[in-house]
Amino acid sequence: MPNYDTDTIAAISTGTGSAGIGIIRLSGNEALNIAKNIFKSATGKNLDLAETQKLYYGHIYDNNNLIDEVLLTYMKGPHSYTAEDIVEINCHGGIIPTRKILELILENGARHAQPGEFTKRAFLNGRIDLTQAESVMDIISAKSEKALEVSVNQLNGSLKNKLKEIDSILIDLMVLIESNLDYPEYDIEEITNEKVKNYLNQALKKINKILEQSKNSAVMREGVKTVILGKPNVGKSSLLNTFLNNERAIVTEIPGTTRDIIEESIILDNIPFRIIDTAGIRETENKVEKIGVEKSLQFAKEADLVLFLRDASTNLTEDEKKIIKTLDHNKTIFIANKIDLNNSELNDWHQISVKNDVGIEELKKMMVNLVYSGDIEGTENSLILNERQLSLLHNVKRNLLEALTALEHSVPEELYAININEALDNLRAITGETLGTDVIDTIFERFCIGK
Repeated sequence: MPNYDTDTIAAISTGTGSAGIGIIRLSGNEALNIAKNIFKSATGKNLDLAETQKLYYGHIYDNNNLIDEVLLTYMKGPHSYTAEDIVEINCHGGIIPTRKILELILENGARHAQPGEFTKRAFLNGRIDLTQAESVMDIISAKSEKALEVSVNQLNGSLKNKLKEIDSILIDLMVLIESNLDYPEYDIEEITNEKVKNYLNQALKKINKILEQSKNSAVMREGVKTVILGKPNVGKSSLLNTFLNNERAIVTEIPGTTRDIIEESIILDNIPFRIIDTAGIRETENKVEKIGVEKSLQFAKEADLVLFLRDASTNLTEDEKKIIKTLDHNKTIFIANKIDLNNSELNDWHQISVKNDVGIEELKKMMVNLVYSGDIEGTENSLILNERQLSLLHNVKRNLLEALTALEHSVPEELYAININEALDNLRAITGETLGTDVIDTIFERFCIGK
């Protein structure tokens, strides 16, 4: 059975496929000894004398069989990613050399790492907290420069430090409350309702600021969910293809060609947009098409941005008018396509011709401006919080608001102290201080192997 505390682990840390370089990583007490069994320095240097943070050139051998020419790096714990001894072997990229070297390492005593186990060890060994560990996956999956910048800041402790400030406020308050409860006979600083309220409001102010800075977490992590909506054959799929510069969606003159949801991502002015091409909205008896229409309307309700498309050469139908009434106009751009044909009433619709590439650049600017006007991109001090972190932070806020309410109703100190302690538990669950091993295991299982 694997010993997750003492085993030396190994995994390929680079993507599968052909590449210039492949990296195999080992972490644990036996990392250097295992490397010694398969690595020969070109200069004959003994790895027993290897200096930390140095690069060594040599070859990997399976007994006397040469496997590959490599560069080996040794990083002695605790000054490494996992805070354990780490060896990284840089070989030629590709499936065969990386797998062969990993097999050799496993044969010599290492265990294959579980998903996210390197980062999990960094967390368990106290080098990073859970907010920093989770930011690693945000860095890997960043869809824009802004998301990358925020994630790197969080890896460096931006969220951790803000939570620490709240923790300190609540600890100071609990010390004051507990001292008055446990040692009433001593001359301890007098605790008043006003003083407690001041502490609670300080903490709530900082929580609200974090929530404000993180309100666009989903947008930065996943992109602006943008739905193209309209009747069949108005040019929705053609617009998607134009955005992508690629024939991603099938385009024909037959209405109802798109029956399922097609989703692709684009970056406009450093903002990621998830563009979703939906089935044409119309009355139909076709069961498959009907399901597609229902999906389209549901996606529009859940979207951050809707691009509602109509045919400029025809008048608005009653069905279109009904759909328009259901849309949130603050997050919808109304677009009239096919202006190269005979125009009908256009009113305030943005006019384009996908066929002739007219009005497309202006449409992109409108999409970006709509996002910025809603402050979706966030401020310089933006934060990215995942669902787990947001849920816990909202729990902290609720706990403190309950303490405030209790205070206003003159509830005894020992009772509202329970709310404050619950707030501390929820706060520390965000950083991983109060989480059980089962929850921690679940979090790291979502990581990729080798990270």
